[in-house]
Amino acid sequence: MFEPEHAAVHQEDHAISRCWVGVLNCLLLSCLYVGSLYIWRSSLPRDHPSVIKRRCVSVLLVSALSPAVVKTWMHWSDVRVGASVWELMGIRLDGFVPAAVLPLLLTMVFYLGPLVHSVMENPKGFTGELQSAVDVQSWRLCVEDAVWLRNQVVAPVTEELVFRGAMLPMLVPCTGPRAAVFLAPLFFGVAHFHHIIEQRRLHKDRMSVILMVSGMQFLYTTVFGAYTAFIFMRTGHVVGPILCHSFCNSQGLPDISSALKHPQRPALLFSYLMGLLLFLVLLFPLTDSFFYGVIPICSLAPPPVSAC
Repeated sequence: MFEPEHAAVHQEDHAISRCWVGVLNCLLLSCLYVGSLYIWRSSLPRDHPSVIKRRCVSVLLVSALSPAVVKTWMHWSDVRVGASVWELMGIRLDGFVPAAVLPLLLTMVFYLGPLVHSVMENPKGFTGELQSAVDVQSWRLCVEDAVWLRNQVVAPVTEELVFRGAMLPMLVPCTGPRAAVFLAPLFFGVAHFHHIIEQRRLHKDRMSVILMVSGMQFLYTTVFGAYTAFIFMRTGHVVGPILCHSFCNSQGLPDISSALKHPQRPALLFSYLMGLLLFLVLLFPLTDSFFYGVIPICSLAPPPVSAC
């Protein structure tokens, strides 16, 4: 007569252990990702081509290892779902085109103000911006630039695979989809604190300045991480977060202070405001599961699954 109670206790203990294993695996991946940057001893700055190349190799290897970490977690935690590790990590074909286009479009809408600002600053206006975007020579120079490749290709691909694709499947069964969207970015934000080591080694600024800048970076990367985690959970694809990450790296933070000093300030501020409003209006419609089919990671969510 006590068997149902013992079964419930055993099930609860198993759920708790699965949570701990998932969180520890996320911590392991974070340490591996950041630690791989420092296995190469060098006195050169982080933007030196040779440092960039070696670090890119390191993080690509960690990213390649991340599916094995998720697979191991599934084995240890006895997770059985009707989706492969690749599908849970957002690497799938169903709904791929909308997943690549719509989240990027949504992010570009948010950056409407900075994009309009860039057009205003270009002597040739919108035509000049369009020509720059499709100029083959410009793209060739970018591809040959190690810093550009790191910021626009390697960092977005590896960080989204590790910090979204691998971590979210291990957190969702424990925390649920909504909490995982805000928990996973904490690993992402903390991982960027390693820049403190670089700044101290090069003696670029006072420690107080370094800590303040790192704190701001933590805030930005955590908020951005929550956004790409949201995109991942809503679309079930990692391609959207990767493209959004690459685009945001190319744009940087919106320069509101410069907009306030611009001769055409009213029009520019209006574009900033419209971008924000349109982003909020389109956030859920453009990430509706209608475009992306069944979301594999939702099969890991505890009841109610509809919360996914």
